Amino acid sequence: MTKTADAFKNGKAFIPFVTCGDPDLETTGRIVRAMAENGADMIELGIPFSDPTAEGPVIQEANIRALSGGVTTDKIFDLVAELRKNVSIPMVFMTYANVVYSYGTERFISKCAEIEINGVILPDVPFEEKGEFEEFCGEYGIDLISMIAPTSKDRIARIASEAKGFLYVVSSLGVTGTRSAITTDIASMVRIVRENTDIPCAVGFGISTPEQAAAVASAADGVIVGSAVVKIAAAKGRDAAGEIGEYVASMKQAIADE
Repeated sequence: MTKTADAFKNGKAFIPFVTCGDPDLETTGRIVRAMAENGADMIELGIPFSDPTAEGPVIQEANIRALSGGVTTDKIFDLVAELRKNVSIPMVFMTYANVVYSYGTERFISKCAEIEINGVILPDVPFEEKGEFEEFCGEYGIDLISMIAPTSKDRIARIASEAKGFLYVVSSLGVTGTRSAITTDIASMVRIVRENTDIPCAVGFGISTPEQAAAVASAADGVIVGSAVVKIAAAKGRDAAGEIGEYVASMKQAIADE
C-alpha cells in the first residue's frame, strides 16, 4: 500500500484536488485518472459537505452541485475502490468532521484503510482536538494530515513535531480560492517546520498559475491546487477530464525544475 510520503520521493510533488461527484462520480473517475496519467503525485478527493467552512465560492458551489446530484460517502468509497484497480499514487480525503462523525469515526477510518485511502484532511478540526480521529487513524494506518497557517506562529513547531505523512501549509488567510498573488512568507514557515521535523511540506490555498506554483515549490516540497481545477470541472462538466489533465501536466512541469 502506498503512503502519503511516497508522493514526495521523486522531487517536488504536485497535488491536485477534485470535488467528488461534480458533476457526477463517473466524471470524477475520469478526472482522477487523467490527473494520475499527467503527473499528479497525490490526489486530494473532496467529500462534499453542506457547510464547507474552509472553502471559497468555487468549491462551495461544487459541493452543492455534487450533493444535489445525490452523492453520498458510500458512493465515493465505491468510486475509490474502483479507481484503485489502476490508480496507484497516494490519494487522501479532504472533508469535514461532521461527515466523519455522522458516518461513525471508526467505521469511516476503517473503510478508508479497506479502499486504500492513505490520509485524511479535516480542516475544521483544530490540532488540539484531533484526539479521537488520530487514535483511529493510527490504529488503521491512515495519516491524519495536520495543517499550519500564517496565524499558527508559536504553534507551528508543536504541530510539525507531531505531523504525519506530510504537513499542509496554508499559504493565505481566509478560504480557498485562486489569488492574484501569494504574499505569505512561506519560506519562514517551512524553516520552523524544518527545525522540528523532516516531514514534507506541501503548500495550498490560492495557487492557480504555473508561475505561482514554481515560486511556492522553491520554498516547499509540494504544491496543492484545488479551486483552479474545480473551475475547469464547473466550466467543462462531463468533458472536463482532458483539460484538467493538460492543466496538471503544465503545473507539474512548472515545479519540476525547482
